[in-house]
Amino acid sequence: MANGSRQAAWEFFGQELKRRREDAGLTQVELGIRVFVSGGYIGQFEQAIRKPQLDVAQRIDEVLQSDGIFERMWRSLIDDHRYADYFAEVVELERLATRICEFAPTVVPGLLQTAAYARAVTIAANPFVTDEYVDEKVTARRERAQILGDATRPEYWVTLHENVLRAPVGGPAAMAGQLEHIAGLMRARTVWVTVLPYATGAYASMAGDLRIMEFEDAPLVAYTETSFSGTLIDDPAVVKRAQRAYDLLRVAALSPEASLALIVSAAEDYRRCASTT
Repeated sequence: MANGSRQAAWEFFGQELKRRREDAGLTQVELGIRVFVSGGYIGQFEQAIRKPQLDVAQRIDEVLQSDGIFERMWRSLIDDHRYADYFAEVVELERLATRICEFAPTVVPGLLQTAAYARAVTIAANPFVTDEYVDEKVTARRERAQILGDATRPEYWVTLHENVLRAPVGGPAAMAGQLEHIAGLMRARTVWVTVLPYATGAYASMAGDLRIMEFEDAPLVAYTETSFSGTLIDDPAVVKRAQRAYDLLRVAALSPEASLALIVSAAEDYRRCASTT
């Protein structure tokens, strides 16, 4: 579904929500209380500014006795074949988040990837796919990254393990471009990136791929991922443990200044290597 069509569909979701809410004689605040979000959040759903999580859509169906229509619309709109089933909801949550904190132990996070790096990662994981498949995945990843250019972009805190800098994904030229891209975002104060160096030892074993997302009017959620699956976590106790793990990783990392120097140095090494091949 094209972005314009998807937005129009979310606008219909909002219009239908408003119509059924008013038919039920409920204000935004009253509906919000019943589905455990703020009235302002309901208003943003109705204006298609924000998208609800699945459990909120399900609770709206229960309160408004709408026979599952909002859950069905949600599932239809979130179902994006460009992403794995377990990741599609995460993409929507990224657009709603006010802060994203991420730990990447092996590869550059998708929101920071250049096209060349994303292409190399996609082909490495899917060596027998068509060029069209690769192009679609790369385009989807670059579209996700557009949230970092929005005026309402989330704060994006990233801790990279030094592995990410040292693995020559896509070859020296691609790695040089990738690290230069990250350094540029850091200098522009678009993202906050630190590096967890090899010298920290056991800290890296404390978490795999980990992301924690904060929202204006909703509880934090955590997301963990392996090579073949991902898990979205909203249990407050588990999210609290994930937050603590991330905090420990962050304090063990290099300072932003030292991290930038290490990233720039690695980029220069790759650039020199690329120029000699």
